[in-house]
Amino acid sequence: MSSPSDPDFLMANDDNEVLVSGEAVAIDVRPTGFILRGAGLFIDWVVYFVGGTALLVWVIYPILFAVVGKDSDAQKAVTLAMSVVMLVVVPIVVELLSRGKSLGKLAVGARIVRDDGGAIGFRHAFIRALVGVVEIYATLGGGAVITALFNSRSKRLGDLLAGTYSQYERTSLVVPPTYGVPVELTEWARTADVARMPDRLARRISQFLANCASMTPITRDRVSRDLASEAATWVYPLPATSAELFLAGVVALRRDREYTGQLLEKSRLVPVKAALTGLPHDFPNRG
Repeated sequence: MSSPSDPDFLMANDDNEVLVSGEAVAIDVRPTGFILRGAGLFIDWVVYFVGGTALLVWVIYPILFAVVGKDSDAQKAVTLAMSVVMLVVVPIVVELLSRGKSLGKLAVGARIVRDDGGAIGFRHAFIRALVGVVEIYATLGGGAVITALFNSRSKRLGDLLAGTYSQYERTSLVVPPTYGVPVELTEWARTADVARMPDRLARRISQFLANCASMTPITRDRVSRDLASEAATWVYPLPATSAELFLAGVVALRRDREYTGQLLEKSRLVPVKAALTGLPHDFPNRG
């Protein structure tokens, strides 16, 4: 179990969760927050209520009165049937056709997905809509609020029973800055040799540099020294500088050299592009 001083524990982002795909690839996902879920639900409720009322008053009632007259029993039956359609059938159809979205979810950037990240099916949409009649409409949202407050993904009861949650799909427009080799290490970088590091170590170093500003000075110094000690095995010569500047220089140097290598590889493929992408004898163009 990780302690609060463990580097991996410090790098964790509490807002994100790690989802492991079938190919064993870790994917960062973000559940939709409680406030955003409430806003999306309110938008959907307004749309369904206004749309259902308008359809009932302006279309169905006139047709019903023209056929059977002002029959109160028939009017109640139609109203009940219309309520079921708008509160259960329409949400199911909308979520299935839009693969987990609705107008409210589209507005707040959310999508309903399975717990494993896959698209929902009829069973999931049916359970969510059916339970939603009780926990949202019958309790005026109180049941959904109470349930959502007591789990990390803001799930309502329908999500817990269906095995789904609301995933937040919008990404931040803020682009993290990219820093080059520190000025103090410019001369060292010209002759330094940085071998390929283990992916886990390289990832920990990058995460440390991205999050070190939020650490306490003591923890920041200790973690930087530990990472610098691990990274020193793959670097020669070692510069006479602080551990944090050393890590920043190593990351910048590796990034620049890998980018240069990719450009060289791309330039080598240009002369043979026609041979790699072309088809023999204009196949399949026979005419």
